[in-house]
Parts: sequence; C-alpha cells; structure tokens
Amino acid sequence: MKKMLIGFILSLILILSLVLSTSDQTRIVSSAEPTQDSEDLRLQDMLMVMLTPYIENDLTNYYYPEIVKSFSPHAAPWDIEVIETKRVNGFRGFQLQITIEIEPTDGGQWSPIGKDRMTYEISAGPTVKLINHKHLKTYEFPSES
Repeated sequence: MKKMLIGFILSLILILSLVLSTSDQTRIVSSAEPTQDSEDLRLQDMLMVMLTPYIENDLTNYYYPEIVKSFSPHAAPWDIEVIETKRVNGFRGFQLQITIEIEPTDGGQWSPIGKDRMTYEISAGPTVKLINHKHLKTYEFPSES
C-alpha cells in the first residue's frame, strides 16, 4: 500500500513537471536570451520592427520636453521585451493586444533614459493604437547643454 502511494505521488510529480515545462516552451517570450534563430524569434523580431515607429512616436510624446529636450527617445527592436500577448475578441479574432517593456535610449551613446510598459492594440486595417502607457522609472541622465 505504501509503495503504491509513493508510486502515485512520484507519477503525479512527473506529470506535473512535464505539463509545466511544456507550457513554458509554448510561450513566445522566455526569460533566457535566445541562443539560436527560430520561427518564433523571427516572427517576434518582425513584429518589433513593425511596431518600433509607433513606440518611438509615443515615447517622444511622453518624454519630450519634460524629461528630455535635445533628442527623441530611441527604441531598439532587439531590446523590446514582450510581456504578454492576447486576442481581444476570441479564437482567431484579429483584434490583438501586446504589452511590452522597453528602456528607451538617447540613440547616440545608447544610454537608457527610462523604463516604460506599453500596451498596444493591433487590429485589421492595419491599426496600431496605444491603449496604456505606464512610465516605470526615469534614469538620471547627464544634463543637457
């Protein structure tokens, strides 16, 4: 009886660990830096390249002129971290949301000037609309002349 209980518990732990590791692998974003190219990484990079002009425009509207006056913030597509993606209108609906975190830079020395979390809604048309912008932190930046 004891052996059966131990066997059941070990089987349950094994199944749970397999399910959890499989669900971690299906996410687009991983906490580890990628070490090789993949279809998911290429799709994510393409999306970031397409969104970068919208992101930079919204960052400029936020940062200028209160935080920085002499340049527009830059967003490097490879430095944008995808936090969450979801469909707004159900399975195979084409109204999507993406939440990202970014540390915009000065573009010259690539010094980060702050940290922001932004949520965009992307829909057919194509339409890209900022629906939430949370400024998380302002970094100390050398004074502008």
